[in-house]
This record gives sequence, structure tokens and C-alpha cells, in this order.
Amino acid sequence: MDFNSGGKKVIERLVEAYGYSTRQALCDHLGVSKSTMATRYMRDIFPADWVLQCVLETGTPIEWLAFGKGQKLPLTKPETIALPKKVILDGKVEDEGSVLFDSSLLPDYLLKPGIITNDGTNYLIEQQFNDITDGSWLVEIEGKTSIRFLTRIPIGKVRVSNSDGFFECQIDDIIIHAKCIFVLMAKI
Repeated sequence: MDFNSGGKKVIERLVEAYGYSTRQALCDHLGVSKSTMATRYMRDIFPADWVLQCVLETGTPIEWLAFGKGQKLPLTKPETIALPKKVILDGKVEDEGSVLFDSSLLPDYLLKPGIITNDGTNYLIEQQFNDITDGSWLVEIEGKTSIRFLTRIPIGKVRVSNSDGFFECQIDDIIIHAKCIFVLMAKI
């Protein structure tokens, strides 16, 4: 076994095992820069750490990932889903790649789930919705994004609140991006 070569083929199998179509998606998932990926790919460096991570996350056989031999299908079907992860920094939403999430913990009614982090708290969010109901929401107010509690009030208005206070406005005065379904306790 030569662990100083074979990186190109292994990286291509990693992309396939995760179900991605690009190496950039793999970079986002692994939390590595494009230059790190490019170095390992172009210099054909064997990515042992990524192989182990993939085996643990997907159940894909290590022999197929590392050497292209044997079955490529997972021995057991993983019950995980890759959810897009974002973070709020200084009132702006920024992408942070994706996170694997146990699909059995997701409510069946979610159509476009995701994860967002705000001030160290992680939220499971629903990005596709038809109506605004009382609850916590990811909202944009005058160009700044935050998590706020919304309460519907008559005549197309909403009460917007957080620990610092509240105000009332027309629903159309704010941009509503997603509903917060629940708070995640684990750091991801």
C-alpha cells in the first residue's frame, strides 16, 4: 500500500460516496479550502483523514474508497441527510457548507430544511413556507438578519420581538427567510 499516491482517484470516489457532483461540494462538506483540495488532488496525495471521515459518515466500505476494490455501496443504508449550514455574522447570512443530520429527527413536513447558527445557538430551519405563524423566524430588517419571535396581529401586521424588546409593523416591512423549527443542543 502506497499512501503517498492515489489521491486523485480517492477524491473522485469520495465525491461519489457523498453523492456530490463537484469537488467544491466535497470541500464545503469537509470544511477545507479549495487550495487544500487542489493540492491533494494535483499532487495525488492520499487523503486518509477524509477516507476515514467518509466511512464513518456514509458507511461506504473503506476498501472501495481507498483502493477502488469491492462494493462501493454502503453495507447499511445511512439514515443521514446533508443539510446546508449557514451562520449569521454581523447581521449577514454566510454559507458554512453542510452538516450531516440524522433524518429520523427531521419532521416529515419539512420541505427545505437547513441549519443556521446565531450567537452560538444552532437552529433547524424550514426555508419553504406558505404562511407566517407565531414562532421564531429568520428575518431581515433594514438589511440586517437575525432570529426574532413573530406574532401575527390583525390587519396584516406582525409583532417582532427578541430579548431586547419589540415593535409592530406590516408583514411586508420585513423580509422573512425561514421558520426556526427547533434549537439544536449539540455544537455542529
